[in-house]
Amino acid sequence: MVTAELVKTLRERTGAGMMDCKKALVQTGGDIEKAIDLLREQGLAAAAKKAGRIAAEGVVTSYIHGGGKIGVLVEINCETDFVAKTEGFRDLAKDIAMQIAAANPQYVERSEVPHDVVQREREVLRAQALNEGKPEKIVEKMVDGRIEKFYKEVCLLEQPFIRDTDRTVKDLITESIAKIGENISVRRFTRYQLGEGIEKKTGDFASEVMGMLK
Repeated sequence: MVTAELVKTLRERTGAGMMDCKKALVQTGGDIEKAIDLLREQGLAAAAKKAGRIAAEGVVTSYIHGGGKIGVLVEINCETDFVAKTEGFRDLAKDIAMQIAAANPQYVERSEVPHDVVQREREVLRAQALNEGKPEKIVEKMVDGRIEKFYKEVCLLEQPFIRDTDRTVKDLITESIAKIGENISVRRFTRYQLGEGIEKKTGDFASEVMGMLK
């Protein structure tokens, strides 16, 4: 059943007209994600239309977490300086910075993941499946499914949004595009974690104490 609430949600996420949203939901049996895809295919989703426009303005936002244990710098782009200064855009940038701090993505989107990284992951996943005793004929399908899960873990746009895990970060940005009326994109980010990469000295404290007593 297509409810008014479903239509409202679809309209907010795509910027498409009310009747277009209702038709898309009817055609997809009330599946909102399929309806979004359908509106995009038909060129009716405002967010899809705006996604190809140049976004060269924006902000570089920072976020520090855990008393200085984790720090994030992220560049979020939009089309105009006016939008870059709005509260809604800056709140979005802060949410994305917090997402990066909490979920530790490695890439913005899957197109950035190097081919050799994906291949290495496929090899490991294939070996795992075989070690689990899975039949050879279904191993590749299992690996394909696990690779999709891998992308959702390492790619920022595909991660579940920390404030609402029913939506992805990409959904969050798409909704903001529809509301703000400009293309928005994440260009790059850097995440720092205190002590990351430093080999910490470990030792036997009891032995050290005994050594001091000799």
